Amino acid sequence: MVTPNQSQDITRPDPDLVAALARIGSATASGELAKLGVRSAHLVGPVSHTPGVATAGPALTLQFVPRREDLHAVDEYDNPDRQLHREVLYHVQPGDFVVVDARGSMTSGVFGEMMLTYFAGRGGAGVVIDGCIRDSGHAKQLGIGLWLRGVTPNFHTQTDVFPYAVNVPVACGGTLVMPGDIIVADDDGAVVVPIALAPRLLETAGEHAEWEEFSRLRLSEGGDLRRYYPLSDEARPEYEQWRAGQAAAQR
Repeated sequence: MVTPNQSQDITRPDPDLVAALARIGSATASGELAKLGVRSAHLVGPVSHTPGVATAGPALTLQFVPRREDLHAVDEYDNPDRQLHREVLYHVQPGDFVVVDARGSMTSGVFGEMMLTYFAGRGGAGVVIDGCIRDSGHAKQLGIGLWLRGVTPNFHTQTDVFPYAVNVPVACGGTLVMPGDIIVADDDGAVVVPIALAPRLLETAGEHAEWEEFSRLRLSEGGDLRRYYPLSDEARPEYEQWRAGQAAAQR
């Protein structure tokens, strides 16, 4: 039987940085990361099961592997010390995400109502699971974000996988997530922001969001798509004038 080792906690980024990334959203984060060299930051497969929730937070990670009974024959409630999916939750601090590589399993409920209630009680922001949860009706009432492949009535090790490691690099939706990376998630899905790129992303995304606000306004007024999206060189003086007016109005 595999006995879990003591798992390490993560280093958390500045909360102001995380909050600012939450405001830019997953689409802008994904597009700007592509310009910074990360072509595919989207965690493909998990989709929002809590429409309207848009948030961000540092990633605690949980890795599942294919079940082999000589290594893991523990039943649902047997020997909690061997239930490694519990270990990742012990690290949760307010605003954290838990990101789970469950190998895309559609028959294993990684967490259920009680585990997610604990997660919510510790202030967790959301979970991204390349797999399923169970007790989904109750889970949706907890006020946390849920990005999942689906739901199942099965418990976490009932069929084909079992939890093996906490706060290690994982492949969630085919995308690498390192412990401590920042997850930005909303109705479009979840994106991983490498922690080293987060400040630069915020800088470029802020510029992007500002000219998009101007362009959105002009397009809503019937402006020329070719002129305003993306912002053309011809429209830039108009944008700069608008931006100066916005700044003056905020003083």
